[in-house]
Amino acid sequence: MTRWRSGSSRPTIIPTTTRLRPSGGAFSRRSKLCSLQLAREMGVLKMGTVALDGTKIHANASRHSALSYEHAGKIEAQLKAEVADLMAKADAADAADIPDGMSIPDELARREERLRKLAEARAKIEARAKERHAREQAEHEAKLAARQAKAEASGKKPRGKPPEPPVEGPRPNDQINLTDEDSRIMPVAGGGFDQCYNAQAAVAAGSLLVVASAVSQAPNDKQQLEPMLDKIGALSDGLGKPECLLADTGYFSAANVAACDKAGIEPLIAMGRQPHHPPLAERFQAAPEAPQDPTPVEAMAHRLTTPAGRALYALRKQMPEPVFGIIKSALGFRQFSLRGLAGARGEWSLVTMAWNIKRIFALVPA
Repeated sequence: MTRWRSGSSRPTIIPTTTRLRPSGGAFSRRSKLCSLQLAREMGVLKMGTVALDGTKIHANASRHSALSYEHAGKIEAQLKAEVADLMAKADAADAADIPDGMSIPDELARREERLRKLAEARAKIEARAKERHAREQAEHEAKLAARQAKAEASGKKPRGKPPEPPVEGPRPNDQINLTDEDSRIMPVAGGGFDQCYNAQAAVAAGSLLVVASAVSQAPNDKQQLEPMLDKIGALSDGLGKPECLLADTGYFSAANVAACDKAGIEPLIAMGRQPHHPPLAERFQAAPEAPQDPTPVEAMAHRLTTPAGRALYALRKQMPEPVFGIIKSALGFRQFSLRGLAGARGEWSLVTMAWNIKRIFALVPA
């Protein structure tokens, strides 16, 4: 229980007889909300500008435990051949062909168990492929509809080839991890690939407090912006509402810009990779005139060219990245302990809540 010590600006944690029993992610979400409310009451949380970013956190599984659909089929065929050979030995009247120490029932049981696990793994890969095909088919039909609408509006045949339809069924390199099937092979910093989850955090400017967090199985960030907007929108009104959202080019799409606009948040999302050392003339050149009746993307592109927009976007690198760096290096959280997506989400929520508590004590004067 948190109470205020008389004459102190810091809260004192007083133990009570009531034990808190976490119940999945709900407990950690409520606890994080309490820490944000505490920060707001202490005057250290301002929600004017937030920055969104993601980082790869290692899963509690090795990438060497991953099995591809193609390799699973090869092992399955090998095991079936070995089972047939063992059955032939068992049917043979002369036991001289059976090596010393071999127990045919034990060998058969081991292979049947491996075949069962392989069948389960292949079935899960096939189910994922079916979900992916349905999603890609919907995207393909949307592209065809947009292409047809453009052709009808212009009266001309669209240039280029029509989009290729998605291929049904699992791909040979589709994988599943036998230790943590919810985790995915993802590219990691420094090069290479590992078994990871993609951890997301929205960080408030100034305080560096994490106001929303999530964990996904997708290695890219483009599909993570709208779910994070939903989490930010679900925060208590007493915490305030962000006015501007900063994100790197990994989050850019016309749909994401429109989603920010619909949520009443001004987006500043890089539309491409920015050079580290632009020419002097480019840095100080005057912003172009604002476009007339711009689309959300055009309006954002113009804001990014203005001095105020460039200065605001420059804050992005000093918001989520230090938080991730301290969590990984100073707090030592580089790998999830729990397995499964639900466990990883709850654990990341607790980690970001611990960061918030640590940060609050650093922000409040002694």
